[in-house]
Amino acid sequence: MKLEEIEQLISRYEKEGLELEPDREKRNGYMSKVSNYTEQFLDDIHSKKAFVNDFANDGAFDNFPFEEAPTNTDKVIDFLKQNVDRAGINPASGGHIGYIPGGGIYGAALGDYLAAVMNRYAGVFYATPGAVRIENQIIEWVGELVGYEKGFGGNLASGGSMANLIAISTARIAKNITSKDIENSTIYLTKQAHHCVTKALKIVGLHEIQLRYIPMDSKYRMIPELLAEQIEQDKAEGLNPFMLVASAGSTDVGAIDPLDKLADIAEKYDLWYHIDGAYGGFFLLCDETKVKLKGINRADSVILDPHKGMFLPYGVGIVLVKDVKHLLDANSYDANYMQDTKDYQQEYSPADLSPELSRHFRGLRMWVPMKLHGIAPFRACLSEKIWLTRYFYEKVQELGFEVGPEPELTVAAFRYVPKSGDANELNKKLLSIIHNDGRVFISSTTLGGEFWMRIAVLSFRTHKYHLDIILELLEDGMGGEY
Repeated sequence: MKLEEIEQLISRYEKEGLELEPDREKRNGYMSKVSNYTEQFLDDIHSKKAFVNDFANDGAFDNFPFEEAPTNTDKVIDFLKQNVDRAGINPASGGHIGYIPGGGIYGAALGDYLAAVMNRYAGVFYATPGAVRIENQIIEWVGELVGYEKGFGGNLASGGSMANLIAISTARIAKNITSKDIENSTIYLTKQAHHCVTKALKIVGLHEIQLRYIPMDSKYRMIPELLAEQIEQDKAEGLNPFMLVASAGSTDVGAIDPLDKLADIAEKYDLWYHIDGAYGGFFLLCDETKVKLKGINRADSVILDPHKGMFLPYGVGIVLVKDVKHLLDANSYDANYMQDTKDYQQEYSPADLSPELSRHFRGLRMWVPMKLHGIAPFRACLSEKIWLTRYFYEKVQELGFEVGPEPELTVAAFRYVPKSGDANELNKKLLSIIHNDGRVFISSTTLGGEFWMRIAVLSFRTHKYHLDIILELLEDGMGGEY
């Protein structure tokens, strides 16, 4: 092909590609429509249902395929409104009181917008030192909250699952668990440990390791004495005790293991001590609960989820490792095409502390709201949720419901046991009444083979009237056939 023809092709494709570079007028048009929609969404958030029990596929997606030509902005937004922002759980609703909600504060959306427009690469210090410094500032603040002394390191991951994965991978390298050691090494945890822990073990090649589920007390907390007994038994059998996983707020019932006592045992037997504080970690901010987390600073690694306890949108979890060298050993790399970065390493790069190389600037979604609002409102919101849970725990008993352990954080389990009939079926029916109403959403779990309902109060938009709706629906449900 002649050079002239090549130049003509370049010119043609450049012109066609300019669709991806809208001018200010067009950008303002997009933004106006998107902003109108999001502002209306937020204006209506307190009247929107928390759950819409509709999972039918009406073929809308098949009838709205990708096309070569642009689609009208109004049609795009209307499609999202009808087919995304409707059915299922509405996590932005204060009525979302199931699983472990977060909420998605507005300032975080501004941070995400800024990060996406600037598109700064936050993986390597050389690329954007300011972005890396922001993320490291967040890690520093969270590490100090946990109580770590200088020398720790961490990473902003995509959530608790990835944060646990990074911690477990780091533990394996730090304790030199090679393939020949796996079958004879042991990990200690309880049945309350989040399933992403065992999933992470599978991903990092530790699925053949010996898992020891330690018995729990009546509040679903690991019993230290039985842990010590199991370790002694394993050592006597020639096994290699490797890792202890504790919960600082389990998903199921909000249980907090005796962290300080477990730290003593971990030190005695030279175990890697990991604490999953994805849900409960940020309750260190509150006077009501921080004493319950005593000993968290003694862990070799800890995870916390800002998209839970800091009310951020889904997509950010934090892993901390007491000795940053272990994190570097497990994740750092070297490549010829990265040689330009070597002279610019004033601070640790996130890419050296996690599996991710390509990553977006997720730290801005936390940094912006912390700067806009300060720390005090976050602490106040968490404290409100603590007292809301205690309020519900007392009120539901007045209705005659059986309850699980007294809440240590903001999760409470409850069920009604009738004088006759199937208790499990009755409680399933009560749950369906709440789901079909839709103003609030709660979830269920199985404890001791029995069906329990549970609340998880963590959305920054959840207030007393949401809990009163649940109590009202339960009372009405019991006032009928039962």
